[in-house]
Amino acid sequence: MSQLPDLETVTAGSDSGCHCEPGCTDACCAATVVRNEAWHAAARKAKLLSWLSLAYMAAEGAVAITAAVLASSVALLGFGLDSVIEGLASVIVVWRFSGSRTLSETAEARAQKAVAVTFFLLAPYIAVDALSSLFGADKPSTSWLGVALSISSLMVMPVLGRAKRRLGAVLDSGATAGEGAQNLLCAYLAAAVLIGLLGNTLFGLWWLDPVVGLLVAVLAVREGIEAWRGEECAC
Repeated sequence: MSQLPDLETVTAGSDSGCHCEPGCTDACCAATVVRNEAWHAAARKAKLLSWLSLAYMAAEGAVAITAAVLASSVALLGFGLDSVIEGLASVIVVWRFSGSRTLSETAEARAQKAVAVTFFLLAPYIAVDALSSLFGADKPSTSWLGVALSISSLMVMPVLGRAKRRLGAVLDSGATAGEGAQNLLCAYLAAAVLIGLLGNTLFGLWWLDPVVGLLVAVLAVREGIEAWRGEECAC
């Protein structure tokens, strides 16, 4: 008599929706994802990192909006408001790994789609803000508080983003990997704001900020499509 498969084991690969590139050796390319104690520890870590991200996004948004008001900077204001949208991804992942939803495939599917939607909310906002600044010739003002915040986000967000994408692979969780991609997008936005502020201050290149913003918007759409399809992977 054949044995029934272990309910705590989920087949990865074709069933998980993770598509690995040739030569990829990441955890998402493993044959199976076993929900043992190590898996549960990774789930707790993913939830903790989401809480930390949410706290950072709240602080980032508050500082960015304050700096925007002081410097009359459209770029900084957009950066602050974007933090609210990006924080939604953290809330979604916290919800995903709370209580009985931790082992729920249905909760994972819903969280994955919800994280994808946050990308689609983010992209048009960035694009409209960038286009209005570009065609309106809105020159960003110098704000050393904004510069400091951008540098801080450039240091923090890539670390969180890469960690979450690795955890997403281990957990076979597109929602967690998608949130990691959100953090990386936050770093790109921080770079755009920093380039705009410094480029305008040092060289008068006011148009750098909206141009980089448009590139980030395109990237957000691509990441959103991948998250919706379940193709987010640390590979």
